[in-house]
Amino acid sequence: MTHDQLLILGILVATVAMFLWGRWRHDMVAVGALLGCVLAGLVSPAQAFAGFSHPAVITVACVLVLSLGLQTSGAVDALTRRVLPAKAGPTLSIAALTALAAVLSGFMNNVGALALLMPVAIQLSARLDLPPGKVLMPLAFGSILGGTTTLIGTPPNLIVSGFRDTAGLGGYGMFAFTPVGLAITAVGVVFIALVGWRLVPARKQAGVEGFETGAYLTEARVPDDSKSAGMTLREIEQLLDETDAQVIGLVRNDVRVTAPRAGRRVRAGDILVIEAEAAALADALSRLGLKLEEAKETKPRKEVEEGEAAATENGQASADTDATAETGDYAEKTEHSEDIVLLELAVLPGSTLAGRSASDILLRTRYSINLLAVSRHGQRSMARLRTLSLRPGDLLLTQGPPEAISEFAANFGCVPLAQRELRIPDKRRAILASGIMLLAVATAAFGLLPAAVSFAAGVLASMALRTVPPRAVYDAVDWPVVVLLASLLPVAGAMQATGAADLVARVLLDHIAQGDAVLGLAVILVTTMILTDLMNNAATAAVMAPIGLGAASQLGVNPDTFLMAVAIGASCAFLTPIGHQNNTLILGPGGFRFGDYWRMGLPLDALVITVTLPMLLLVWPL
Repeated sequence: MTHDQLLILGILVATVAMFLWGRWRHDMVAVGALLGCVLAGLVSPAQAFAGFSHPAVITVACVLVLSLGLQTSGAVDALTRRVLPAKAGPTLSIAALTALAAVLSGFMNNVGALALLMPVAIQLSARLDLPPGKVLMPLAFGSILGGTTTLIGTPPNLIVSGFRDTAGLGGYGMFAFTPVGLAITAVGVVFIALVGWRLVPARKQAGVEGFETGAYLTEARVPDDSKSAGMTLREIEQLLDETDAQVIGLVRNDVRVTAPRAGRRVRAGDILVIEAEAAALADALSRLGLKLEEAKETKPRKEVEEGEAAATENGQASADTDATAETGDYAEKTEHSEDIVLLELAVLPGSTLAGRSASDILLRTRYSINLLAVSRHGQRSMARLRTLSLRPGDLLLTQGPPEAISEFAANFGCVPLAQRELRIPDKRRAILASGIMLLAVATAAFGLLPAAVSFAAGVLASMALRTVPPRAVYDAVDWPVVVLLASLLPVAGAMQATGAADLVARVLLDHIAQGDAVLGLAVILVTTMILTDLMNNAATAAVMAPIGLGAASQLGVNPDTFLMAVAIGASCAFLTPIGHQNNTLILGPGGFRFGDYWRMGLPLDALVITVTLPMLLLVWPL
């Protein structure tokens, strides 16, 4: 063993130990390993940060941004409503939810897919009268399995593809992982739906992200092309039953009808007064094809001030300007020069908003803010939303530029609530976001552009078409993962350059596999699966990929077989809550303990090994 091999193996052992210790975040450990290699002379200073330009790193970042567009536009919400059965039993419902998570995870970040479907899973558990964990764990495991089916499904696939490219064999295609990954996913989903969820311990819910704010009262207009136009209120109520929303009033020709009769037929142009929880508001609007009445485009501050000055010179009160705006002269929002956010504000005691309405304070014209809904501790008002007198304790759902909302909150004695995802469906943005993602995938799949370039172009298109607000692009990127990947790639390169990877592979093959290629493949797969349950899956892939290449070289067999084993093994973390971010996300909401995961995870791991080995030998023969 050479001096350099001793150094790199020492750094590798220390890195794995730090990953297992968990005191430092994974990206910090990875940067420490990289700097250790530089100081030891194993990586040149000029190449220390070359990993940040690696196509795999760029692709991971871009996929995260495109996933955000699918999340915020409501595209996934629309798919969920069409796919999930409304009244099925536990087996079919969990099968549909798990399969949907797997499909989504193949084409978007699997953490994002889980985050989108978690509220659906919690609602489903309540309908089925099951502990939330019995639905959340199948959902998490399904999303992990789905990531194995495509190049962009999970970071380990991209990392393994990057190592293949570095080895001079070229990167993998978009669907190179599909034959093996799809077989694993299909068998895994069937197991989870028939047997797996029954093995999950029944735990009380420890807590769910978010907070109770009470039902919001909001107004939604019926567009000409809405499917609710022509329906009776009884039919609409039936559609809303599953969202815990209800219609409590109707406005027609500026006349409000409270508690309208169930047989009344809704017309285009009517305004429905809907009471719904904030989390259910988007679903209610999507089901009925409605648009928030107050979600109008707001004029830039400078334009408003110039307009008010001109109005004053003409002898008109500035309130007239606002009155015009509040009656709907602003066009429906299409494009806007500023980033728009949704934020909930609580009206504090002593606020100057008390007794005043959105019209009174010229909320839209002076602040470029729309008041979308109001929650008032279960109390209902007969007033229209824009003329409703506000009170201390009211919760306001506002829409506008973040700086404007902050200024308004400071001026009027309001405080923003803890941030949470509130998605108001936008059919145009949903179609654009889906189209951009499909085009990026197709361009990469058919080899028209490299994956990194294709998805980078998709991000640029998303920003230009505003399916992802430019402000949110950098927030969408999981920077710790990006830094981890970029830091460990040069470290893994040093393992190959010094021959340490071949040395480790030779030890594993000689002492465990006894030189047998199939047994060696099983050793690499199982070793990777054990490591990924104890440390980050991306880190596991970066550590094991060069060892897999070394093992293939020692045996003189197809390197793709071993690289694919590393990709599958690194993705399948089912035994602990720390092996994959999705397992961590369900820990609190499911009320789980550290040792709860292996009950379904262990048989699922055995099933994955049983299916993976013959499929690898069939699709990627030695």
